[in-house]
Amino acid sequence: MNARLSELLSGAPPYPRRVVCLTEETTEVLYRIGAEDLVVGVSGFTVRPPQARKKPRVSSFLDANFERILELKPDLVLGFSDLQADIGRELAKRGVPVYLFNQRSIAEILQSVRLTGALVGRPEAAEALATELTANLARHADAAESLPRRPRIFFEEWHEPLISGIRWCSELVELVGGVDVCRESRASQGAQGRIFPPEEVARRAPEGVIASWCGRKAKREKIVERPGWAQVPAVLEDQLYEVKSSLILQPGPAALSDGVERLARIVAAVARGEKLPPLRQGELRSAGA
Repeated sequence: MNARLSELLSGAPPYPRRVVCLTEETTEVLYRIGAEDLVVGVSGFTVRPPQARKKPRVSSFLDANFERILELKPDLVLGFSDLQADIGRELAKRGVPVYLFNQRSIAEILQSVRLTGALVGRPEAAEALATELTANLARHADAAESLPRRPRIFFEEWHEPLISGIRWCSELVELVGGVDVCRESRASQGAQGRIFPPEEVARRAPEGVIASWCGRKAKREKIVERPGWAQVPAVLEDQLYEVKSSLILQPGPAALSDGVERLARIVAAVARGEKLPPLRQGELRSAGA
């Protein structure tokens, strides 16, 4: 190779070698495709995989320690959504390469897995992961065909105000055999378009409620004491469930593996008129820890 060209090409590696992840899902993808050595900084909310918590924590969801990030000398920062646009803008102004994903649907989550792998030069491993996740979804979709009926389900992402599930949660509820009673709201990009008066959700008579309050434990009393909810079938039949937000509200492998597994167990129980037990007495029912 021409000496001058070699000198010019030596200014940067072919693919990023030091990656900061501002949300958990890209961290999990990088670990799942064998690229954990590239991760030099993570979000403080990271719980998956557990070993990633040993990495330097550089951000919350809406805030970042810019000086700490710069100290880590990343050649790529990965973030999520318009809510991190200000963080991305500031990092870009400081000369740091940034890629902000904005996935909302199952299809977009799988695309983001493939894109993450491509960005770090691991496209084959990322494709294998996307294929594995897709096969898992297919297994659950096939199993749903054998359910005796499709129960009406309300997935709630927050309680005050009452916010229905983001698009991938709504899609997963229906994939495993439920009918999302607030399906129309999943077209909304932001949470503002998914706010419902409690009375309106009650009018839609969900037979099962799945609560996953972002970063907070769901409380039974907050659900059953809502205006108009005394006669909601899910309340009358005690079909009230919780799924940890770390399993379902991260738009990455967690939602399409452990998250959808929990949803499938819950929807199947409601469809069959069964009840899954709570993890602890007095808590909401659960499909597992």
